[in-house]
This record gives sequence, structure tokens and C-alpha cells, in this order.
Amino acid sequence: MAPWMRATVVVTVALLAVGWWQQREAVEPAPTSTFDGGPAAPDLAPASGHPHFLPPEAVATLEAIDRGGPFPYDRDGTVFQNREGRLPARPRGYYREYTVETPGSPDRGARRIVTGGAPPEVYYYTSDHYRSFRRIEVQR
Repeated sequence: MAPWMRATVVVTVALLAVGWWQQREAVEPAPTSTFDGGPAAPDLAPASGHPHFLPPEAVATLEAIDRGGPFPYDRDGTVFQNREGRLPARPRGYYREYTVETPGSPDRGARRIVTGGAPPEVYYYTSDHYRSFRRIEVQR
């Protein structure tokens, strides 16, 4: 193999490894999240009873989920596939996704709430289009 080809292969493999490592670190849960079925972070905002990290639009989405709608987007309530495996493995159809409005966004934006179970028994919030999730406890 020519030396330039060998160098190209080495550089390509190195770049792929770095990309994989960065993606792997992006899915590490935030310090206040759990994915093992344990309790979510107890950092509740006193007025709403919801975690501090949730934007007001997420609280509105949670209320719509609790009411059964209506939802602003056709995709709300559709099956979330969990293709990347960032949430605990469950049978297809267990997870559902809902849009969290993003002020100023011309489309659905990147924020979602993903629920598990019917009726929902677990809730996750993502602000970065499924790259990371934070488990949330819903106050009833």
C-alpha cells in the first residue's frame, strides 16, 4: 500500500473514532437525570412543581398530554423509535413524542417530551433533538 493511502486510512479511522467518542459523551445523562427507573432530580420549582430545567412551554406540553390534547403538530403523540438507544429499551410503541414549542422557531424546533407507557408512566425532556434526555417527574 502506498504511504499516502496508509496515511489517509489512519486519518479516516482517527476521525471516525473521535466522532464516535464525542457522540458517546453527548448521551451521558446530566447530573440530575436518571435512566434506570430511579427517581428524577428533586430540583422542583416551588410555583409549578416541575423541575427548574423545564421551560414554560414544556409545562404547557405536559398539561396537553395530561388532557389528551389538542396538540399543535400532527407528529405529536406518534411513536418515538428510540433508534439510538438513549432511553431504556422497551417494546416498539412504548414511547411517544410531543413537541415543546420553541419561541421564534419557524418549525417544530428541537425540544420534545417523550413519554413511556399508556397512560404515560415515565417522562423525558430533550432540548437538543434526542441527543440527550433528562427524566422528569410529573406532579399530579
